[in-house]
Amino acid sequence: MSDPVAPPAYSQMLGHPRPLWMLFMAEFWERFAFYGIRWALVLYVVAQFYDGDSSGQQPANLIYGSYLALVYAGAIFGGYVADKYVGYQRSILIGAVIMAFGLFLISIPNQEIFKLGLATIIVGNGMFKPIISTLVGKVYAAGDERRDSGFTIFYMGINLGAMVSPLITDYFARQVFGSDGVPSYQVVFIASGIGMLISLVWFWLGREQLLGVGEPPDGGEGWDRIVKVFIGAALVIPVFYALLALGATTLQGILSVMFLGLVAVLLVEGIRNGAEARDKVIAMLIIFAFNILFWIFFEQAGSSFNFLAEQIVDRSFGDWTFPVAWFQSVNSLAIITIAPVLAWVWVWLAGRGANPSIPRKFGLGLIINGLAFLLLMFALSSLVSDAGLIPFWTLFMVYVIQSVGELCLSPIGLSMVTKLAPVRLVGFGMGGWFLSIGIGNNLSGIFAGEVSGAGGMTTASALAGYTFGFWALVIPGVLLFLIAPVIQRLMHGVK
Repeated sequence: MSDPVAPPAYSQMLGHPRPLWMLFMAEFWERFAFYGIRWALVLYVVAQFYDGDSSGQQPANLIYGSYLALVYAGAIFGGYVADKYVGYQRSILIGAVIMAFGLFLISIPNQEIFKLGLATIIVGNGMFKPIISTLVGKVYAAGDERRDSGFTIFYMGINLGAMVSPLITDYFARQVFGSDGVPSYQVVFIASGIGMLISLVWFWLGREQLLGVGEPPDGGEGWDRIVKVFIGAALVIPVFYALLALGATTLQGILSVMFLGLVAVLLVEGIRNGAEARDKVIAMLIIFAFNILFWIFFEQAGSSFNFLAEQIVDRSFGDWTFPVAWFQSVNSLAIITIAPVLAWVWVWLAGRGANPSIPRKFGLGLIINGLAFLLLMFALSSLVSDAGLIPFWTLFMVYVIQSVGELCLSPIGLSMVTKLAPVRLVGFGMGGWFLSIGIGNNLSGIFAGEVSGAGGMTTASALAGYTFGFWALVIPGVLLFLIAPVIQRLMHGVK
């Protein structure tokens, strides 16, 4: 049956609809799986396929950026299939199965199978990630002031999974099945696959709490559509494999064409629904463009920052060395700590009529991300030791500062799409949000490749690259902050 326009009368838990907490935990385990491999991918590529030589850093950065880009680009197709064909609940279940299979595939130490596994993860994630975010929006009534707070809570679930997964997977890779010198990266991938299976079971058992929201569209209740989606996924996986093989530069052209196509579809739908709907789509697309800039530099956390941590950061504390993987948990720990405070701040400001508009929150996110790169500029120019290392605290604080910027932008963006996208294409609009992140991620891999260069990262190459990152974030951030009133008028009262 079709989703109702207004959500059912859900029972409440801790001030929010009860299904929010089920979705929270399903996303927790999916993010455990996704972030469990994040710290290991570029290091694994260099170690496994380039025998540990630093010349492998640039291709590792490029394939990482392309993989992430396609993960988010795949969301646009997943959103459309869920909207029009199988419904949100079934899309999540199908995506979880496919993604788990891909995670197990990348544990096989063969470069071609590795890329095929990444392509499988891409397809599964496209069926899962944008849809569960869309469901969060659907458990709140239109105009419910708790929506932004609910998305921020949901974002904490994302980051709880992201925080614990590097700690656990690093422990298994180094202490149980490997060593500090020879970590067993395959174990990281297997553990992440198990996490994805837990997410699948959790949602399967808890989906009745949704009370019909997200069930298949009229005429799509049978099993035949599920079978067809699996067949379609099997046909699409080789396509994503081929896209990975094309290289980041060619892929960027393809992603740009996809983005233009998405812009056209959303604009046509907006125009069809009248001037107000059209203006809302235009405002959303402007925010998408600035979102791309944010993620180009934020996603250095999974690429160039790993090599920075491994080679240029002093991680020694006496006889103990802080693992590179644990830096991935700093971002999540900071978000878990700061998110409740910031959620309260937004509600407190809203009660006084002073809550910053969505465009201004995005502008703040860009500026704050830029400040993280300013700290790196200072460290790489003024704090380098005789051994060629920068202090541990500097990279640690970079992750913390970026987390504040992320909280100003990312959870607000998820909520924004559910408010501004045309009603019939909310899932497609959410796919567009993730496509904009994907374009930023592909560019992040290209940028990280430049930072490392052909021979591997140096202090000089890092300083030059991160200086560029500072200016590329702060100038657009200030611009967005200044033009925010114009964008806000296009949003017709959406806050």
